[in-house]
Amino acid sequence: MRIIITLAAALIITAAMNAGVLAAEPVVVLKGLDNPCGIAVQPETGLVFVSDSAAGKVVKFDPKKPGTSIDVITDFPISTYGKGPIYNIGPLGLAFLDKNTLVVGGGGLEDGAELLRVYDVSGDKPIKAKDMKKKIGPLTAGDVSIKGEGNFYAVAIAGNTVYVASNGDDTKGWVLRADLGADAPKLEGFIATKEATLVDAPVGIAIASNGLIVVGQMGEITKEGDSLLTYYSAKKKKLVASHKIGLHDIAGLAYYKSDKNRLYAVDFAWIDTKQGGLFRLDSDGKGGVNATKIESLDKPSALAVGADGAIYVTVFGTAKKDSKEKPGTVVKITGNL
Repeated sequence: MRIIITLAAALIITAAMNAGVLAAEPVVVLKGLDNPCGIAVQPETGLVFVSDSAAGKVVKFDPKKPGTSIDVITDFPISTYGKGPIYNIGPLGLAFLDKNTLVVGGGGLEDGAELLRVYDVSGDKPIKAKDMKKKIGPLTAGDVSIKGEGNFYAVAIAGNTVYVASNGDDTKGWVLRADLGADAPKLEGFIATKEATLVDAPVGIAIASNGLIVVGQMGEITKEGDSLLTYYSAKKKKLVASHKIGLHDIAGLAYYKSDKNRLYAVDFAWIDTKQGGLFRLDSDGKGGVNATKIESLDKPSALAVGADGAIYVTVFGTAKKDSKEKPGTVVKITGNL
């Protein structure tokens, strides 16, 4: 009887973990943010940098000293995104080229005027958004892009090449590219993801260990489960694989730092935000991908794996009635991931 109970208990625990019930231990490590949209971990230091987007700034905090942040870059322009609801946004995607070089995707200017900004963040005092080490772009309206590009939601770096998920030209859904090693790097329309998939809006982006560009195609925010997990060859500029995994609006992607086969996504889930959260994406052994929910989150927007092995997620949250505090947070997630 004892063996039967043990086996039954094990099956229950396994099922619960697969359902995301016992997998994670979430802790809010930073709060009071206003639509945080990007997150990156600084090499060597392990400090976490966050786009406090609607506040028009980038901040940083020490995971060993949660709860307190300091301004790094301030005075970014602010615009809006969305339809029912509409959100204020400024700086968006973040990625480090090296310890002190931070790449920031812009979201506060009009399509066709938006910039990819490069900063030296080695100093101890905050700098202004205009104090760029390099500015890349804009990609204006023309033959490549009907409207010009804007809303650079996610940034991924491979060597000196930066890839940018853009939501400016709805007809093509561009992933843009720039060579940061060039004296005067330029943005180019690299992969037209909507033409390749017939689904809107590339948002999350990551680089696989084999060099493939991994893109979360968000899809229509008014449709359920239409997001795609897609893989592209950088060499051929072609779609290699596309998976419909049941998520509503993939907003961010990240590989686990010590295991490049462990891929995670956050789902903003515009149509029903109670379904949003952090998911692990696993091969099903048959050429497909399964999404396992690790933790429910209220409008998660981006994620990064910390030097401590935890997953840090930016979350828009929902303001409490009559509260003046901004509801945005960074959530640290540990446990069975």
